[in-house]
Amino acid sequence: MKRRKFKKIAIWTAILIVLLVSILGGAIADRLFGFRPLDKLFPRKDSAFRIDRKIITEESVVIDVAEKVSPSVVTVSIQTPKRKVLQFSPFGGFSTQIQGGEPQDIGSGFIVSSDGLIITNKHVVAEAGATYKVITKDNKEYKVSQISRDPANDVAIIKIDPSTGSGLRAAELGDSSALRVGQFVIAIGTALGEFRHTVTTGVISGLGRGITAGSVFEGYVEELDNIIQTDAAINPGNSGGPLLNSAGQVIGVNIALAQGAQNIGFALPINVVKDSLTQFKSSGGFAKKAYLGVQYQMLTQQTAILNNVPQGAYVVEVVADSPAEKAGVKTEDIITKIDGNELTDKNGGLAKIISKKKPGDVVSLDIWRNEETIKLQVTLSEFSQ
Repeated sequence: MKRRKFKKIAIWTAILIVLLVSILGGAIADRLFGFRPLDKLFPRKDSAFRIDRKIITEESVVIDVAEKVSPSVVTVSIQTPKRKVLQFSPFGGFSTQIQGGEPQDIGSGFIVSSDGLIITNKHVVAEAGATYKVITKDNKEYKVSQISRDPANDVAIIKIDPSTGSGLRAAELGDSSALRVGQFVIAIGTALGEFRHTVTTGVISGLGRGITAGSVFEGYVEELDNIIQTDAAINPGNSGGPLLNSAGQVIGVNIALAQGAQNIGFALPINVVKDSLTQFKSSGGFAKKAYLGVQYQMLTQQTAILNNVPQGAYVVEVVADSPAEKAGVKTEDIITKIDGNELTDKNGGLAKIISKKKPGDVVSLDIWRNEETIKLQVTLSEFSQ
């Protein structure tokens, strides 16, 4: 009996030793040679097998989104009239060159309805006297018949005639209210105005950013808030193109890149664009924007104290024939109040207050000039781009 019991113990001990050696050998082979004999039986969350599968899945997402949305993305092209330009060369004297007359790709856009409505940036289609056209993924060209610019945002809605080509495919609009930092995004556009349908990827780097866009003249300066920051490559020419989520939904409109920085781009949230689109469809256009006509700089409290002047908007220049000039506003004036409301850099300044007014509104300005406060009445006009 003792011999039989000893024999059983020896057999089980041998089995355990073999199992331990197998497990240890498998672990050593896994670490040294990359073999994964146990992964299929005991999958690990951080296994190389799963990392490979994750990479393949991410590639598939980008490919699927690009194939799904690219037919809805367009290139915006501009053509300016031919004109002679006189140029001077230190080696050849004066010479005349012809500029314009040839179409040039300048931006991007995306189709939002099959009847020919396209979203792009306002600054992409801002040049007066120029003609525009859009080119789709299949290289079909459409002449732009109508341009409507949103005065409150860097958004423009352009119209083309869909009957001149094949059916247009509208992009699906997502929801930008639920975006999170770190979320994967994809951008499509005409990079550098040369490489059509360029696809780049990245993440949302920040939310709620504020940037300044437009002209320095009041009535054209745009303080854009709640902007999306991304590290997906946004190059000149990408402006107006879509920023997409992994489902291929548009969650932003690419608007700008930070000058002098790398991998810092910005996009307007799609919910802002949807509001503009709703307003356009309901009224056939956008609300008119009020115009004052001054170039200014907001004085912070610290700057005002150091210079012994009140806080407000320091007038750098008055636009000729503007409402401000007609009312008697002068260079070096400080606008301290509008309709009794104090102007400070913390409450949005002059641009924010004027943006809430309408053309034809009469506003009261408190002006600090030569150490005295005077009051002026200004009738705001309609801003003309």
